[in-house]
Amino acid sequence: MAELNLTNNRADLLLQSVSDFAIYMLDQQGIVSSWNTGAERLKGYRADEIIGQHFSVFYSDEDRVAGLPERALGRALAEGISEAEGWRVRKDGTRFWANVVVEPIRDESGHHLGFAKITRDLSQRREAEQALRESEERFRLLVQQVTDYAIYMLDPSGNVSSWNAGAERFKGYSAQEIIGQHFSRFYPEEDQEAGVPQRALETARTEGRFEAEDWRVRKDGRRFWAHVVIDPIRDEAGALIGFTKITRDLTDRKNAQEALVRSQEQFFQSQKMEAIGQLTGGVAHDFNNILAAVCGSIEIALRRLRKGDDAVPFLNNAMQGARRGATLTSRLLSFARKQELEIAPVDLPGSVRETVELLSSTIGPNIALEMCFARRVPPVMADRAQFELALTNLIVNARDAMPAGGSIQLEIGCPEMEDDGQQYVRVQVIDHGEGMDADTIARATEPFFTTKGVGKGTGLGLSMVQGMAEQCGGRLVIESTPGEGTTASIWLLTAQSPALAQPEEDTPETEGASPLRVLAVDDDAIVLLNTVTMLEDMGHEVTERYSGADALAALRERQFDLLLSDFAMPGMNGADLIREAKIVQPAIRSAIITGYADLPEGTALEVPRLAKPFSERELGDLIGRMVASG
Repeated sequence: MAELNLTNNRADLLLQSVSDFAIYMLDQQGIVSSWNTGAERLKGYRADEIIGQHFSVFYSDEDRVAGLPERALGRALAEGISEAEGWRVRKDGTRFWANVVVEPIRDESGHHLGFAKITRDLSQRREAEQALRESEERFRLLVQQVTDYAIYMLDPSGNVSSWNAGAERFKGYSAQEIIGQHFSRFYPEEDQEAGVPQRALETARTEGRFEAEDWRVRKDGRRFWAHVVIDPIRDEAGALIGFTKITRDLTDRKNAQEALVRSQEQFFQSQKMEAIGQLTGGVAHDFNNILAAVCGSIEIALRRLRKGDDAVPFLNNAMQGARRGATLTSRLLSFARKQELEIAPVDLPGSVRETVELLSSTIGPNIALEMCFARRVPPVMADRAQFELALTNLIVNARDAMPAGGSIQLEIGCPEMEDDGQQYVRVQVIDHGEGMDADTIARATEPFFTTKGVGKGTGLGLSMVQGMAEQCGGRLVIESTPGEGTTASIWLLTAQSPALAQPEEDTPETEGASPLRVLAVDDDAIVLLNTVTMLEDMGHEVTERYSGADALAALRERQFDLLLSDFAMPGMNGADLIREAKIVQPAIRSAIITGYADLPEGTALEVPRLAKPFSERELGDLIGRMVASG
């Protein structure tokens, strides 16, 4: 008996120490007969307040009216246990969500003595679960309400498992139509055949994300440009359970971008056409002036020759006009960067003096050219012909800036060391004319920009000067003040060699040489007539042909020492002719005479070239080089 009492006491102590559960007993009618500390904490009643009261006091009024307390006891008796969750009421009237277990208590003979009741407060868990459910519902509603994005889920195999309104809006499928279908049906057939959908899922699985822009297909077969993101979904253990897929229709944006590109292309085309118009107007003006001088001079010369009068001044004038045409062509080629520069040491004082001598009779009677050179000017690295053309441009610009006349100073300064460690010589062209403001200076070297009015210049002069200087490793600097004049300075690197090569002789190198058998080929009869005449005046025996095919026939009939061929000819160009000629006559020496500054890519001819137009001296020099290389 003492042991039984000890056991009961221990059980009471255990029950009283439990504070997270309300553990108490009811008699057969449901009257509370015991009360532990947990019951007092959860329900608010002290033992002396609640013992003897019916347990239905813990139920809400509506539950008592519905008979829930009695049903709980009846189920416990019938089934051996009754468990439920529901609202319960504390002493102060507040409610809490409870998990309740009721079990019947029986003696050793099975006689029913009462009930054991255990109650646990699950309010916090219920609130968390409710918050989670509400959050999930809000998220579900949010996803379902989004119409600008297709947001849906795929199972691990790529089958659609959820579908929102945005997906239905721009893919065209209802949820009932698409759930359970493989997402590859959204791809064009060519992408399906290439395995693009499978690679997208594999990339998402292995790299944690897949993102791309490409064409996708709507239910009706129409394509749209889509931005697609696929992310893997994994459980707490890291196992893949599916994918989330977000697709956005960017068709409107793509169309807008393409429209913008087309608009930009149209704008650039209009700019190009405007530039071509400016160039055409300027070149036409300059060439018309040149042709007027050439044609007029030749007409007068012919008339004077028929009368027996002296025609030499007018022939010289025509030659000078033709040289101006060659200068204009050279300017255009230099602007287009198609003029190959032959950079070599140049004697600047000598080059400037020759340019001044050439211009002195054409620059105008009211313009004085004054030269001032440093005592010792080392040679510089430049293309002499292009430098003289650039200097001519600057002098003409200076003249045009002084319509009432004045003086132009040409100065060459001593070598100056710059910050880059290079030594430069500065050539300055100084006028006291109208000058330029800062905006005009900033645009002065832009292609086609001119202040001379429509049709009075190409706008390429200063651009060409700048290009020449930079290609030679130097630069062009322009300083000007409105109303006070302009100083244009060309800076050129000094040459490494201490002395210049001896100037070329004026007479052709072939003068006095043995006559050569020359085959001259050109499809332009006027040009070919001049070429043949120059060669015959040098004492050579010349055969002329107007096409590559005729020239090959001549090569098969007789031997020639030299072949001089135009490049651009119908049927067979000069490069092909020279290659065929080497097969027919391996010892023949060949050269190209062409109006192209640079032969088309892929020509790859290692033969001398002579640019049109050319003088008799230049033609003689070419033949001299060919003979010397023989």
